[in-house]
Amino acid sequence: MAPPAPPEEEGPGPSEPGGAPQRQEPEAAQEEGVLCDVCPEGERATAAQSCLVCLASFCPPHLQPHLRSPAFQGHRLVPPLRRIEDSLCKLHLRPLESFCRTDQACICQLCQGQEHRSHEVVAVEVEREHKEAQRPKILSCVENQLDELGVTVAQTRKTVELIKSAALKEKEKVSRLFDEASRALVTFQKEVTGFIEDGERSMLLEAEADLRQKEEKRAKLAQCRQNLERVPSTDTIYFLQEFQTLKIAAEEKSSLCPSFQKELSFTKSSQAVCAVKELLVTACKNQWDQLLGKGYEESGFHGMQEAVAEPQPSDKSNNPACLETRDYFLKFAFIIDLDSDTADKFLQMFGTKGAKRVLTPIGYPESPTRFINCEQVLGENLMNRGNYYWEVEIIDGWVSIGVIAEGFNPRESYDRGRLGRNEKSCCLQWNGQNYVAWFGGFESVIQQPFFHTIGVYLEYSEKALTFYGVRDTKMTCLQQLKVARFKKGQFDSFQNKINHQFPSLFAYNLKPAFFLESVDAHMQIGPLKKDCVSVLKRR
Repeated sequence: MAPPAPPEEEGPGPSEPGGAPQRQEPEAAQEEGVLCDVCPEGERATAAQSCLVCLASFCPPHLQPHLRSPAFQGHRLVPPLRRIEDSLCKLHLRPLESFCRTDQACICQLCQGQEHRSHEVVAVEVEREHKEAQRPKILSCVENQLDELGVTVAQTRKTVELIKSAALKEKEKVSRLFDEASRALVTFQKEVTGFIEDGERSMLLEAEADLRQKEEKRAKLAQCRQNLERVPSTDTIYFLQEFQTLKIAAEEKSSLCPSFQKELSFTKSSQAVCAVKELLVTACKNQWDQLLGKGYEESGFHGMQEAVAEPQPSDKSNNPACLETRDYFLKFAFIIDLDSDTADKFLQMFGTKGAKRVLTPIGYPESPTRFINCEQVLGENLMNRGNYYWEVEIIDGWVSIGVIAEGFNPRESYDRGRLGRNEKSCCLQWNGQNYVAWFGGFESVIQQPFFHTIGVYLEYSEKALTFYGVRDTKMTCLQQLKVARFKKGQFDSFQNKINHQFPSLFAYNLKPAFFLESVDAHMQIGPLKKDCVSVLKRR
């Protein structure tokens, strides 16, 4: 027959912490499966308390000697423990009764008087209260990390799929272009296809390694959090151990850098093949003209060799705007306000003048003009006549600055929706190493130093767009997009694209446009002089 539970005053001092909540312990013990170590095998009852001296757990009947006999007065009783040995000092086999804040470890009385003599030591119950106070903050930090890792994992998965899809599309496009060319280009076709596959393979290795690491860290954090949440409220030692494990896991640094802040290099293959095709057509026509007695002095294939070489920057010496100071352009100052209804959910707006790319999506309201596949935002202002000038500050990361046709579909895919990758937009991109002009999927690399401030000068009636690097009052012409004739014996696939399709962009009302490409991208509309505002108002 099991005796009734003794009153609190009957137990010795060390067992008092387990006296008040004693009625709740059997339920917790049953949940964790802590059974009496004295009951016969097969008939073991649920333990009521554990003894740190006897290293055993006892049901209420077998606990009575500890509660009544003076021989057990010095024994310490605690709520039932599944692993009593973990509550003992491994060095001295004494109960872990204190916590060393200096070494962040549970210690016994002998440890406290020896190697931890000069350290800050408190009772484990005091440290439990201290850690409980820290728990919401740590859990909040872990939740934020889990959310951020969830977003980056999703983005990296998207990048992996993008690489595979882009590689497949690029190989198909290259195959079609080679079908239009001569059979003599079969060797070149194999080399280009191999270049795409090598690029895909190397970038996939990096992307999949990055994805695998983030998934492993997320799983580890989730497991540590789950272990902490499963700790019984009565098991202080186990709580402290699991808490420390979670804290260490949350503070671990990733060995890999954030991935894919760069372009897919192999997507330039189709542009190169298309340029070769155009060069072949030009070379064949030049050879035919020579046969008829009206050809150029240089052979077509000599011109091809010049064109295949690294593209040279356009000659800007004939552009009078290059000779002007910043004050000249301020006469055409155009005040731009960013349209938050167009901003992608991964862009954080700073009023109407600034935008920064973030990892956690922002809950913007639904809008038919909002970009959903590209981290882009547009200006509210329309441009359809005259001249316009504005400036943009590149604060950090990869930023593209340009214009886009009004009514452009913001739900276009990532491949076609980015600025300059279609015939309804163009831009100047800073990619961390150099500037690149983009239009219709064609690019022109610009060898110029970095400028924090970029000036954009749109001459709508002239169908021209010019980008400048601005430093103090000096203007450096980076790239002008405008129809231009080729010099004799030269060919530029980018300028050829401009000549054929850039003027059609001006059949639309245009809007300023911005693409924040890298995860740390940050830009703002540059402030113009106050007197420029009055000039604008008088227009």
